[in-house]
Amino acid sequence: MYNNDPVIARKLQKIGEEFGIPGPFFTYEEIKMGNVNQTYKVSYIRDDGSGMAQIKSYLLQRINTYAFERPAELMDNIDCVTEHIRREYPHQISLHFHHTKDGKNYLEDRDGFWRMSNYVPSVTFDSCDDPRVIRSTGEAFGDFQMMLSSFEAERLYYTIPDFHNTRKRYQQLKASIEKDPCGRVKEVEAEIEWLLSVEDEACRLTDMEESGELPLRVTHNDTKINNVLFDRVTHKPLVVIDLDTVMPGLVAHDFGDAVRFAANFVEEDCPEFKKAGLDLNVFWAFTEGFLKKTAAQLTSNEVDTLALGCFALACELATRFLNDYIKGDKYFKIKHARHNLERTRCQIALAKDMMKKMNAMNAIVQECARRYK
Repeated sequence: MYNNDPVIARKLQKIGEEFGIPGPFFTYEEIKMGNVNQTYKVSYIRDDGSGMAQIKSYLLQRINTYAFERPAELMDNIDCVTEHIRREYPHQISLHFHHTKDGKNYLEDRDGFWRMSNYVPSVTFDSCDDPRVIRSTGEAFGDFQMMLSSFEAERLYYTIPDFHNTRKRYQQLKASIEKDPCGRVKEVEAEIEWLLSVEDEACRLTDMEESGELPLRVTHNDTKINNVLFDRVTHKPLVVIDLDTVMPGLVAHDFGDAVRFAANFVEEDCPEFKKAGLDLNVFWAFTEGFLKKTAAQLTSNEVDTLALGCFALACELATRFLNDYIKGDKYFKIKHARHNLERTRCQIALAKDMMKKMNAMNAIVQECARRYK
């Protein structure tokens, strides 16, 4: 809802001035999207060129510097990839972050770390079972990868070091098991035993990256369906958003995380974890959209490891949830005492189902890759 608090309005107006946004400032609306940054839609009055007034809107965000400890590097990454897309694909709808007078795409003041971007009228989906939307989501993330395929991933900062280093995630879990700071290890022995039993398979992508068998690409690293903006009427994908975790990475990580999130029969913290599993229809739709855009440029190793990426990401997240539970729930926000344990069990159930369906997953990947190569 629109809010007219004069103190907040004046603050947002002053920030807009620093980013070179001309007035008059009209109004603002706080947008309750995501759970990390604070986001406002700010609107200004413009002359449309014929003497008629129109409303021009922008997104203004205060970045959570507790979650992102190196925000300047994060914004440098975002500047690199968004300006590359705008330069190479001028007719494509893209994100644009405004710059201050000193050329920075962020502003630091006593109230926080701010950024300002264009506002794209659109609709988003937190979840969806429409195969057309799922396929379009795959196309959107595939397009994002390909638009940046000529950009050298090594130019980007690792804003979250070892984010998808599954070996290190397992090492951290083992260290917590050894210390058992909250006396919870005995309760989760079954979960520990299973995760350790599949460690080498879950870490195969990490091992292949370190041996140079898989190329580094610019990856999004948060490929949830709600990070794609869709046209309000046609539901065609417009642009991929939330670029805070853009870093060098593997294509299978982006593919796997998208599938892990979208193709599970239940939400990732469902207490009835036995209902978790892979919906092959959703998997097929996403794979078709993603490979339609990427198959021509992916290496054979990349194609061959896409299904593995889904299993690896489910196991990796299970180790992170379980590690946090053993340590006393220090990292992930929880709603109740066993929240992280429920998340762990749900991801394990999903990973187990993926193992059973791996042959089918690989067959779908290979068929889509053959069709679009």
